[in-house]
Amino acid sequence: MSWPDVTVVDACVRRDGRGGSPTAVTDDDPAATDADRRAVAAAAGTSHAAFLGPRRAPDGGRTVRFFTATAELSGCGHGTVAAQAVRLARTALDELNDRQHTGGRTFDTTAIRRPAGIEVWFDQGLVSLRHPAPDERAAIVAALGLTADDPHPADVPRIAAPGTPRMLVPVRDRSALLRVRPHLGRLAAACQRYGLLGCFVYVPPVGGRPGAARMFAPAIGVDEDIANANSTGCLAAHLLDTAGAQTIEIEVEQGDALGRPAGVLASARRGQEGITTRVGGLAVVRDGH
Repeated sequence: MSWPDVTVVDACVRRDGRGGSPTAVTDDDPAATDADRRAVAAAAGTSHAAFLGPRRAPDGGRTVRFFTATAELSGCGHGTVAAQAVRLARTALDELNDRQHTGGRTFDTTAIRRPAGIEVWFDQGLVSLRHPAPDERAAIVAALGLTADDPHPADVPRIAAPGTPRMLVPVRDRSALLRVRPHLGRLAAACQRYGLLGCFVYVPPVGGRPGAARMFAPAIGVDEDIANANSTGCLAAHLLDTAGAQTIEIEVEQGDALGRPAGVLASARRGQEGITTRVGGLAVVRDGH
């Protein structure tokens, strides 16, 4: 089937409006099959597609579903940025505060018009953290092809799960980050074996300089993501946990290895139930919407 009104949004652009992750956004069609939905991203030339549901969930959240060319995702951070940017762009409002229902969870969203685009924030919720088992860590690191000099001298890999787990792998510096050339078949097999969404390789923020990261998720059909907002929230949770702090705010630059500079903001807070995070990004809705 054809989708007549697909909007492409550059989600999580840099502060100056450059780059971002192209994301297809369209109104869902209840008559469509999941195979139809998987085809939308490929037809639009984007890695992900967001489908805005025609009605709200019982708890008041507006249903949004996310698909790559190979699978439906239980959540998508930059897709949420894109979806909420389109929802605001369809109105005459300067700000839209609402709730989104995705993957069985409903959470708060905020979209605000800015000079360079639409700034979107969403509540990621609780993020659980654990240390990977030795075989789990070894399989992922080997698939990434890291050299002996690449690992970060102080930080260590963690498994972070805002729902779907992924491995966070720190490296020494931005040069090491750009050198990463994973064996995608081995990485996909390792992620499937251990139930991981993918691997977020990063350089932590230092002082006033943003961090940098690359997300590899071949197990779900995305060899490398331009911007992965949910993993940035996971990183904020990990850094907060490591520092033993109560709150933290970070900025992480992504997409440089793909020639699509992107930036994601995240904050983490320690509470009685654990560590909760908020994730944000600036979106540019392409002409026509």
